[in-house]
Amino acid sequence: IVSVLACAGASAQGVGSAELGSFRIARLHYSGGGDWYANQSSLPNLLAELQRRTGLLTAEREAVVTLDDERLFNYPMLYVTGHGTMRPLESDLARLREWLDAGGFLWVDDNYGLDSSFRETMERLYPDIELVALDGDHPIYSAYYDLPGLPKIHEHDGLPARGFALFDGGRMKVFYSFSSDIGDGLEDAAVHGDSAAVREAAMRMAINVCYFALTQS
Repeated sequence: IVSVLACAGASAQGVGSAELGSFRIARLHYSGGGDWYANQSSLPNLLAELQRRTGLLTAEREAVVTLDDERLFNYPMLYVTGHGTMRPLESDLARLREWLDAGGFLWVDDNYGLDSSFRETMERLYPDIELVALDGDHPIYSAYYDLPGLPKIHEHDGLPARGFALFDGGRMKVFYSFSSDIGDGLEDAAVHGDSAAVREAAMRMAINVCYFALTQS
């Protein structure tokens, strides 16, 4: 936990924390018309459980930022979700790449509908680097909890859940949870009626993502 606290509270190659000694995820308010605000209770629940289970000091709620927000570099991790479309401006992409290159970690959790525009965005962002599918034995699946791979949380179109990543210089800059909808399982129990087992699988995966983001070398 000591190394995680250090990463959360201090600058990591230029990206730091908005609250000294605490970890706070920033939800990205992206352009294009997608419902970036989906799963309202998911991130507060994640932050609370991350603190309770790991001892990492966290904020009570996520921040909300746009890519031109002056506070962007205060946050080590951006979270993206939604059912619709993301269409960032070229200036937004330049800022996002600057943030990623400075040490930021982007987690995109497709809420069924974001896939096509997200992949187009990645091609514009890093045209020479492809998203790669992760095997079930990748360290992100055992960063804190040992999991066999990305769990299937929301049954929607019958496709298997798959994790993808963008690596640059040996570091994972982007994690993409596809056909899973982790945010669904992180919400308050009454929102979707997910079983306790499904919600626990989502929480364990989300904690793994955060822990991996803060501890990868």
